[in-house]
Amino acid sequence: MTPNGPRSQGGMDRRAFVRCALALAGGCALCLRAGRAGAQPAGTSAVTKLVSPGCRRSRVKVARLYLGVPGGHWPTPKLDIAAEQRRYDAAFERMPEAFADVDFTGNRLLSKREDVAAVQDALREADGVLVIHLSMGIGAVLREVLAAGRPTVLFAAPYSGHEWSGFGALRKEPLGAKLECMLTSDLGELAAAVRPFRALHHLREARVLDVTTRPLPADYTQAVASRFGTEIRVLAQPRVLAAYEAVPLPDAEAEARRWIRGATKVVEPPREEIVNSCRLALAFERLLAEDEATCLTVDCYGTMYRKLPAFPCVGFVRLNDMGLAGICESDLTAAMTFLLLQGLSGRPGFISDPTLDVSKRAIILAHCLGSRRMDGPRGPAQPYKLRTIMERQEGCVPQVKMRVGQRVTQAWLVGTEKLLYFTGTIIESPDVDRGCRTKMTVRVDGDIEKLWQNWAHGLHRVTCYGDVTADLKRFCRFAGLEMVNEA
Repeated sequence: MTPNGPRSQGGMDRRAFVRCALALAGGCALCLRAGRAGAQPAGTSAVTKLVSPGCRRSRVKVARLYLGVPGGHWPTPKLDIAAEQRRYDAAFERMPEAFADVDFTGNRLLSKREDVAAVQDALREADGVLVIHLSMGIGAVLREVLAAGRPTVLFAAPYSGHEWSGFGALRKEPLGAKLECMLTSDLGELAAAVRPFRALHHLREARVLDVTTRPLPADYTQAVASRFGTEIRVLAQPRVLAAYEAVPLPDAEAEARRWIRGATKVVEPPREEIVNSCRLALAFERLLAEDEATCLTVDCYGTMYRKLPAFPCVGFVRLNDMGLAGICESDLTAAMTFLLLQGLSGRPGFISDPTLDVSKRAIILAHCLGSRRMDGPRGPAQPYKLRTIMERQEGCVPQVKMRVGQRVTQAWLVGTEKLLYFTGTIIESPDVDRGCRTKMTVRVDGDIEKLWQNWAHGLHRVTCYGDVTADLKRFCRFAGLEMVNEA
């Protein structure tokens, strides 16, 4: 759990314990298949219409520019520039799902510096710029494009020219501070080129609602708004209660039947608890739609403990499965990290309280609720049981079976200046009544001793399926973040 939680009946709660531990240390989640179980995937709800997972208001804008000089010596003076441009256009058309939320602007060949004047509006309005290197002789044109100061990915296939030999030095100049380069013949990587732009766009449009009576941390919320454009606001408890009462009971009962039918087993929660949880879940979706928000968090172990008609866990999982974000414990850092990973990957995060098993070179990532659609809203649903919250022995929470063998990335956004991360592979999904309900054991890439000995910045981490290291590196360069591998 994160700091600020309530006290447990035994005295010191886990949040207080973490604060003490830090003081002692010195201060310191898009597949094409639909799943079988539970609530509907993103975009199919009558209430929620998303542009893409994590984004509800507008499409990503990418200025797509082709740089080439007719008659250039490389790849060959005989190169048909127009045909080469059509070859790339065809590659984009073969990947419609990768660009379904993208509007490409510019879309023209630039052969000399003066040509850049015609695309200044596209550069100014774009979330990012995709430059495709076609032939030799584009150095001056590239510098003119970079002068716009926009996040830029340069895609250069083999034989496109000798300019690649200067790209490294250019990236070290102030002019190239927001330049990333992809030197590859794999045109499928064009999809990866736009992912950091998508994440920047999603964070800029994101609105986070926090159900709490605590004052929001003004320094943090202002810093987040300034750096990323993300708005964080309080959602008052009376609005949540009114939205809950407005959900017709038959709708809640129908939702509960879907959850019960989809579960491999209902272990502890009584039917009434499941129905109440589902009624709150439906209210959450409507509240997010009313405020055009994409993320909801609740101070569930703090000022909202037993102040709502049900625990928010089922509602959070449902939001995550739909392509929105449900975040435990009013953890705003977790919310920002989740939104970042969702923007890059199209997949939800899994917030966890880790524990270590050095004998397996592994970290066990545990939290009571787990997202069922870790592959994204249109991906397969993982098996789940309906359980009580482990620590409290009350409420209703989906205990999800995570996929063994799956590569994963763990991340944590520290303030607005640094991103911590490490990667690994799921080797187990333990089903034991210790710790939180949903668990994955991850064999860590790197040094497990280094990971635990240098652990800092709280207990929580956010995990998503897939190794997204390369995407994170591009995002961090564009956002001006230091990126640190914890292992």
